[in-house]
Amino acid sequence: MRIAFSLPFEVQERLSTDALRHGHKIVAHCSTARELVSRIGATTPEVAIVAATERHLTRDLVSACDESGVRIVVLAGTEQDRRRAHDFELHETVTLDARWPDLESELIVIPDRLAGRAAPERTPAGPTAPGPPLDGPTLVAPTPAEPTPLDSSPVEAPAVSISEGQGMVVAVWGPAGAPGRTTIAINLAAELAATGKSVALADADTYSGSVAPALGMLDEAPGFAAACRLAAAGALDRAELERVGDYYGSTGGFWVLTGIGRPSRWPELSKPRVIGALKACREWVDITIVDIGFSLERDDETSNDLFAPARNAAGLAAIREADRVVAVGAADPVGLSRFLRAHVELLEIVDRDRILVAMNKLRAGAIGLNPIGQVAQTLSRFGGVQSAAMIPSDTAALDAAILAGRTLADTAPKSTARLAIRDLALSHLLDAPVVTARLRGRRPGRT
Repeated sequence: MRIAFSLPFEVQERLSTDALRHGHKIVAHCSTARELVSRIGATTPEVAIVAATERHLTRDLVSACDESGVRIVVLAGTEQDRRRAHDFELHETVTLDARWPDLESELIVIPDRLAGRAAPERTPAGPTAPGPPLDGPTLVAPTPAEPTPLDSSPVEAPAVSISEGQGMVVAVWGPAGAPGRTTIAINLAAELAATGKSVALADADTYSGSVAPALGMLDEAPGFAAACRLAAAGALDRAELERVGDYYGSTGGFWVLTGIGRPSRWPELSKPRVIGALKACREWVDITIVDIGFSLERDDETSNDLFAPARNAAGLAAIREADRVVAVGAADPVGLSRFLRAHVELLEIVDRDRILVAMNKLRAGAIGLNPIGQVAQTLSRFGGVQSAAMIPSDTAALDAAILAGRTLADTAPKSTARLAIRDLALSHLLDAPVVTARLRGRRPGRT
């Protein structure tokens, strides 16, 4: 990775040696923000590591980095420095006395360059592989004797053929263990809506629907359940969808069909009703994101009554109706083990080429050095997954979004997690750039 510094001399000297030892390239040593601004164009760094002082971090530097696509990682020595960084909407802060291993997790490359391939190998300074999960795969760091089996070129998702006026349906699924399905679904909807597409987010989770509280909305009258009842009666049209839906209005505004407030209401989301509701959504908006539950078990396999309501029918129907399925897993040993087991079940329901894998909460602390390479190799070796989006862990940004009941685009636009989700949305869910916004009956300002 190409790194530029704007740091006090003693800090810069300490970090430079470690950065070189870990395989990075230092392209600029700068003592002031003004000096770094003047050298960005010539040195073309990928990441700028700067101190949150007036001397080393300025508005001009932030603007120059934004224009050149350079990410900024801030070292804050005091609480005042940290507040100053937040004033610039820079939430990737590390303590000024941090050692290089503490910085490693902040240097995860955004997946527009690494989706589907391992990161460059580096010589680790110590043990890199964590202990194996119970009954699960062992994460092994790539070595020259055992090259990563991944193709070196990025794998593009196949284009979806959708007729004019027929919207796309994207199901967001993940195994048990809270890998972040709802977080990914909400922020995918926001990023797609920001391109000008009309978007609806439907909460079809029959176990723990949480889209409404995550966005600060009331869910006493579940919008998706109401849409399903109207679909069963043959009365669901655009006007009714807008009546039962809520509108999240902000940077990327989208419609929300809230989930059931009590899990006991799951019989309202039967298979025929869900299919009917999703078909109506295709005619209503360009893209419908469906947040579904974790279970892929067919209820009739565990029930003697083949005609009884099936709790997992909503999720299974959404997966089968979807043009794309975003499969979310947690990027840690336990999460990987859960994902790989459940991924086998998912492949029995939907073709592999319709699945986009997204590994969430990626951090070196749970995986070891070179976390992207280790997770990518494990997915390839044990699950045959050759292309996966890597979404870094960004606890501070996600906490701010939950606290405000907003999307990452609104609360932390420079968050690494937000940028990775945006790349997933734009690179793999949109087949072409949107030139003209298509506004279909939106009600601005309603939240």
